Amino acid sequence: MKKIIIMGATSGIGHELAKIYIQKGWRVGIAGRRQDLLSSFKKEFPEQVEFEVIDIRQEDAPQKLVSLIERLGGLDIYMHSSGIGYQNPNLVIETEINTAKTNVVGFTQLIDTVFHYFEVQTKGHIAIISSIAGTKGLGVAPAYSATKRFQNTYIDALEQLSRIKKIKITFTDIKPGFVQTDLLKGGGGYPLLMQPQKVARIIDKALDRKKRRVIIDWRYKVIVFFWKLIPASLWKILPVKNR
Repeated sequence: MKKIIIMGATSGIGHELAKIYIQKGWRVGIAGRRQDLLSSFKKEFPEQVEFEVIDIRQEDAPQKLVSLIERLGGLDIYMHSSGIGYQNPNLVIETEINTAKTNVVGFTQLIDTVFHYFEVQTKGHIAIISSIAGTKGLGVAPAYSATKRFQNTYIDALEQLSRIKKIKITFTDIKPGFVQTDLLKGGGGYPLLMQPQKVARIIDKALDRKKRRVIIDWRYKVIVFFWKLIPASLWKILPVKNR
């Protein structure tokens, strides 16, 4: 039986992905900070699901992840769907630092833990949910866009490192646009809003096909294409406003 761990499975995209993989008959490890939601999954599917309460920012997160892998009985796919992001045009320092702790420090220590595990196993699949925000620095969300660029680049580097070490690790970088999750606090005012159920189905297909990069929804593909064409001298004066 194949095995997947979804970090950030208590809500949004991660929650919907957990449902999909349970229906597919996989052994599913779920993790997040909300024990009540994790334990309810376990009670509903006791033979398929294992869970661990993990705050990815804490120093004990890597050890807890290893414990979850052991109780799951191994690992084929690690899905990192845990992160935060805020529009912060007033540059509240605490908000920026907290975003970096979650999206950079927490992300790095867990991705590295899984990389080491797959290095011993000699194969595996690491998937992350980053964002199209990593394409350019967004003035209304500096830390969020910068940390998502970090994630994109880090996965690129690990892919090269896996080749250097001759490890058969597949990497998938999933870049959604705006998805109606708790992160957007109801989604009011966000354009081209997508439902997490639809996004999760697209991600499931992408993982099956072992795609390297996925921009979800053709409209966002168009947006990213044109964003990349905008020179820095013009980008810095674009009237991007917070909502």
